[in-house]
Amino acid sequence: MPRDAGGVSLPALAAVATLGGMIPARIDLADPSRTEALARIVAGVARAGDVIALSGEMGAGKSVFARAFLRAFANDPALEVPSPTFSLVQPYDTAQGPVTHFDLWRLGGPDELEALGWELAREGIVLVEWPDHAGDWIEDDALRITLSAGPRDDARVATIAGWPDRLAAILRVMARR
Repeated sequence: MPRDAGGVSLPALAAVATLGGMIPARIDLADPSRTEALARIVAGVARAGDVIALSGEMGAGKSVFARAFLRAFANDPALEVPSPTFSLVQPYDTAQGPVTHFDLWRLGGPDELEALGWELAREGIVLVEWPDHAGDWIEDDALRITLSAGPRDDARVATIAGWPDRLAAILRVMARR
């Protein structure tokens, strides 16, 4: 499959442009810096009410993405970004608005999301790891990013779907980097 230097499938760009982001696009991420670059691009187009759902096995790069996204959105490269694995939720107040980072690995069930403040968090941006643990709380309009192992130890593959009004732009910018 032809690819440009950014690891973005050229047919994926065409499909996203014509089908409104409903077909997942694939991006090869050669190393963690490419995962961070993708996160910064997504942070640049994210807006209040968005849900970014990060899926993948343990060690797939979800936390790398989340950390880079939060630092970029807050415009603070030194921002302390603790993993909310045990607290389940970590809110951030930024100059651009609130972002709430959920890690649902240890969630007892989707019914616990209300007590964690999911509805209030939806007023800002929600970044959620392990979204499959949320049941029906993740709406269809979420940006879904699945990270999986690539051909080398530190390489990853991102499969992205959603945000039909912004996905093609994300892929174009990623392709140029």
